[in-house]
Parts: sequence; structure tokens; C-alpha cells
Amino acid sequence: MNDSLTSQPAPLAIGTIVEIHGPVVIIDCNPLPPLRQALYSTIGENRYVFEVHQHLDERHIRAITLHGTAGLSRGLVVVDSGAPLQIPVSKDCLGRLLNIFGEPLDGQQALLEHEFRNIHAKPLPLSEAIGISGILETGIKVIDLLCPFVKGGKTGLFGGAGVGKTVLVMEFIHAVSAIHKGVSVFAGVGERIREAHELWKDMQQAGVMQDTLMIFGQMDESPGVRFRVGLSALTYAEYLRDTLHKEVLFVVDNVFRFVQAGSEISSLLGRMPATVGYQPTLTTEVAELEDRILSTRQGAITSVQAVYVPADDMTDPAVSAILSHLDTIVILSRDQASKGIYPAVDPLRSSSKLMDKHTLGERHYTIAQRVREHLARYHELEDIIAMLGIAELSELDRKVVIRARKLQRYLTQPFAVLAKHAKQTGVSVPLEQTLADCEAFLAGDYDHLSEEQCYMRGSMQGL
Repeated sequence: MNDSLTSQPAPLAIGTIVEIHGPVVIIDCNPLPPLRQALYSTIGENRYVFEVHQHLDERHIRAITLHGTAGLSRGLVVVDSGAPLQIPVSKDCLGRLLNIFGEPLDGQQALLEHEFRNIHAKPLPLSEAIGISGILETGIKVIDLLCPFVKGGKTGLFGGAGVGKTVLVMEFIHAVSAIHKGVSVFAGVGERIREAHELWKDMQQAGVMQDTLMIFGQMDESPGVRFRVGLSALTYAEYLRDTLHKEVLFVVDNVFRFVQAGSEISSLLGRMPATVGYQPTLTTEVAELEDRILSTRQGAITSVQAVYVPADDMTDPAVSAILSHLDTIVILSRDQASKGIYPAVDPLRSSSKLMDKHTLGERHYTIAQRVREHLARYHELEDIIAMLGIAELSELDRKVVIRARKLQRYLTQPFAVLAKHAKQTGVSVPLEQTLADCEAFLAGDYDHLSEEQCYMRGSMQGL
């Protein structure tokens, strides 16, 4: 039997708490439990779970509490669960809101505990994993054209507050549900409670919650929870991939908070900080999460990860560690958002490893490159236009600028998840239609249209 599919072992009392330092507890044990073992103590109806992180000597261990520590005291008996942290898995988990332990946060019944999975499961052997398999269409024009998602790959969504990360994530979830008939798992790592509640309600209103599972480790919880909630959510994604054999979208918001939680734990354990104060185990911890996001012959896991960039520094060690695992980079720009261009994707800084002729095909690659060239040339000329006016440009540059401005507005679109808030109905545009429209823009077929006619619409059919 797979070691990640087990029933709960019988508990065994193994020691007592001797010191408590915030979320860190030192436990006198005999025998010593292995690293990553889940231990627990019970006070009345309250249960406190600990995860073993260090062996200090032949009798003492250092563990991190996965709950608040209020109520803990020295001398409290500690029980060995007999395994690392395990969560109940069930096909009934879709449509639910759960915490790191698989317990309900939505006020509904607990999941039926027929089967448990270890959150520290090993990555699949390379012989069972399959490589990336082409484009995952999202129906979002700018994404499909210029930075396509890799089916079974990892996409990073870089952007600050208020540029539309959450709305874009919700639209991805909607696309996977509507276009690919797949399911989504959302991991809220260090989410603010207000944000989590708003997102949950928005997902219900958008009609995508029934195909989505949401796991939250909130900002006010122990760093141990924020550090492990991503693995807990990934375990559910693996379960859905292996049992439903569907396309699974694994969304993480925010991977940087996962790194921060690891940094907190590293300091609490007394490790010497490394570059810029990050933990010395930074790359290993990021890889442990990322390397389990794999596709098999049973189903695919495609990941979208929101990433906060400290001080907009893309060379930050945490950002660099995350970047090394990504196939597609989508950068959301405040400058684009200020112009009313939504989704606020920066088309010149966003990129994908799939941007080559062999993967995309000659036509898609050529159109994407020509659209990029037009937008880049317009960006170069913006200062000249602001100072001297468009009339001072050469005829060729003037034509490029006019078409680039129309393309910029064409690449906006109303989203289905905002249909109740906006007056426009959300639209999804097939990639083939996007290519045909952009080809027509580049050929000058829409030179007679105004910029307003290209803004916030789906395809250009009927014009």
C-alpha cells in the first residue's frame, strides 16, 4: 500500500512538555519520534498538534505548534500520533472551505474520515510523471496570445495590491471549470480573514465554488500552519488528480508568505540567517512544494501562484528561488491598471517558456511576436508623442502607434466572475479567434475603427 494512504494509527504517550517559547515547544521524549512526526496534547476539548523539527539530544526534541499556544503548560503529557500530519480525503471535499487539518471552516459537516493522506508525501517517481503537454487555454486573450499557460506547468502571477490578482485567479478557476470541466484547489497561505471571506463569497456568486476546494491558513495563525497549509492543499490536489482523473488547477496565494513563514520558523529554531536574512534552507523548502506539482497519466495539475515581490526587486532571493520553478511569468502592472486596461498584464515583461515555433506553431508565434513589436515600438514613442504630438511621427510609426493602441484596448476583456458587478457580460475568447483578430489588426483591416470600439469586448466578429 502507498505509504501516503493510511488509516490513523493508535496513539502512544511518549513524553512531556518542558519548555514553551512562543510557537516552539521543547519536549522530553522517550523514545525520540522521527522528524516531521505529528504529536499532540489534549486539554479538555482542545487539541494541540506539534510537528517535530529538531532532535536536541537523546531525550529532547524541538517542535512547532500548529495551533495557538494559549493554555499550554510545562508538564503536559504529549502523545505520538504514530505518523506525520495526515488529513482526511474525500470526493465530497469540492465546494468546501477547510483548514490545514481538513476541518470545516464553512460551518458544514466534517468530511467523512474513510481515507487519510500524509501531507509530506514524496514526489512521484520520474517514470510515472509526464511532461508538459501544450497550452491550457484560458479564454483570456492577452494570456493565451502572449504568455500562454503550460498544461501541467507552473505560472507565477507577480503584482502588488489592487492590480487585479484575485480577479484574474477567479477567472482562471472559472475557465478551468467551464472550458476544461476541471476542478480547482485554492491554498490561502497567510490570507487576511477579510480577504478570505470576500473571496469565498465572490466564488459563490460567480458560480464556481461547486468545483473548487479552498484551504486556508490565515495570517493570525501559527507560522507552522502558514508553512504547511500549502502542502495540505497540494495533498488534496493530488488526491483529486488521482481519483477524478481531471484537469486540476492548483492556486496558491501567496507563495511569498509561505517563504516568510519558513523564515519565522528557521529563526525560532535558532538557525543562522543566510542572504538578506532568509533561512538557509530557502531553496529546499520552495523545491519541496514545487516539485510535487506534477502531472501523471491519470490527470494533470496546473499551478497558478501569486507572488509578492518585495520592493519590486525581482532579484530578491525568495523571488529568484520561486522563479526558477516557473514555466510562465505574468507580471501585472499598476501603470496598465491606471489606464483602465484590465486584465492589467504587462505584455512586454510577461513571458512563457512555450514561446517558440515548435510548441505554438508558426502562425501563433509570428502573430505574438508582431503584436509585441507593435506594443514595444509604441512604448518607445510615448514620450515623443506626449511632447510633440502624434503628427510629428513618420507615416510608418504613426500607423504602428495607431494599431498598437487598438491592440492594447483589444487585449482588454470583461470577466465572467465580475458580470454581477459590471454592466457587461463576461466573455471567453477561443485562441483561434484571438489569432484571427490580431492578424486582422496587424494587416490594417480595423484601421477605420475607433479605439473605443476595440475596448472591453470579446472578439471583433460583427464589426
